[in-house]
Amino acid sequence: MNTNPDRFLADLHRLREFGAAGVGKGVARPAYTAPDIAAREWLMAQLRQIGLEVVVDPVGSVWGLAEGPSLLLGSHTDSQPEGGWLDGALGVIAALEIARAAQEAGGPAVSVVSFQDEEGRFGVTTGSTVWSGALPLEKADTLTDRDGVTFAQARARMAHLAGDFVDPARFTGYIEMHIEQGPWLEKAGEAIGVVTDIVGIRDMRITFEGAQNHAGTTPMHLRKDAFQGLADFTARINAAFRNVVTPATVWTTGHVAVHPNASSIVPGKVTFSMQWRDGDAERLRRMEAIIRETAEAVAEERGLTLSTGPMLGLEPVAMDAGLRAALRDAAEEAAPGRWREMPSGALHDATNVAAHLPVAMVFVPSIGGISHDFAEDTDEADLVVGLKVLAGAAARVGAA
Repeated sequence: MNTNPDRFLADLHRLREFGAAGVGKGVARPAYTAPDIAAREWLMAQLRQIGLEVVVDPVGSVWGLAEGPSLLLGSHTDSQPEGGWLDGALGVIAALEIARAAQEAGGPAVSVVSFQDEEGRFGVTTGSTVWSGALPLEKADTLTDRDGVTFAQARARMAHLAGDFVDPARFTGYIEMHIEQGPWLEKAGEAIGVVTDIVGIRDMRITFEGAQNHAGTTPMHLRKDAFQGLADFTARINAAFRNVVTPATVWTTGHVAVHPNASSIVPGKVTFSMQWRDGDAERLRRMEAIIRETAEAVAEERGLTLSTGPMLGLEPVAMDAGLRAALRDAAEEAAPGRWREMPSGALHDATNVAAHLPVAMVFVPSIGGISHDFAEDTDEADLVVGLKVLAGAAARVGAA
């Protein structure tokens, strides 16, 4: 099986044209937007061209299926609202190239997937979560994005393409290639990271409601300022976590909606996201308890009303030993002495796929450790090394 690096890079750049932001190599291709659907239709055409059976499942994930039992490769092609050209796309196009080379060589059997809404417009890795069975489709349909659009309304845009869900029993395992989205490989001058495990994640929305009032005439001691509740919560949570977290634990408030969001009005309502990640499920649970207790204390002391949205999240997942071994051997062949084993601090579809299949992941360096930004990039020589490692692992697994 001989992959073609030039063809692989050309396909990566072609995919980048769908939703090109006009800023560097950045893309804006959120799930179910016109650029996302156009990119998926382009991918479907490529998969048909190399002889794979194309299926679009009810949530819009695109599958290219080889005959009989096969190794599944892939990732996702949707992006953040201001996203990079490689996040997810790299894994899908590497899968496409390896499946094409495998078809040309007469084996091994390789299938391809691009999961829908990995980036979480409606939750956390929505497409693969529904496919795994962890989130019923009827429940997913009630999820809303930040503009109030429901998942059901969004996926209706792909209804003309949709068929049935794909049976996981047809696959022997799943390997996902991805950019690291962190600084460690580049800083060490290494080309490849073989992933040991993926951290768990929790994500929820918290709302404080107070009293909207005039910003000039309402005395400070009489205010029920919802935004001040958020500021107080943020200061307290950092201190409250101090004896629970490790240097690898992270937490983020990445979205804030203030109502009515006017400079001369005391905010009457604030809704914000709270996300936390760690490799230990018990630590994640303890952090949730601290978050809820802290929010309740802030609300009580400031005279605010507290409400929370549904808790979304995934458990930590260890990578399969056999697939990891295949990746290690392929990494040593393609980049001798220039690879490492490492955990993934970012969430990936592999977490959900692990409910049904052995899974593994391989990383290539991120320049400057930058991702989820138009500036995201990786040296093309490193992209090609990653392709060689993934192809080498696929060949080893197929020959086993």
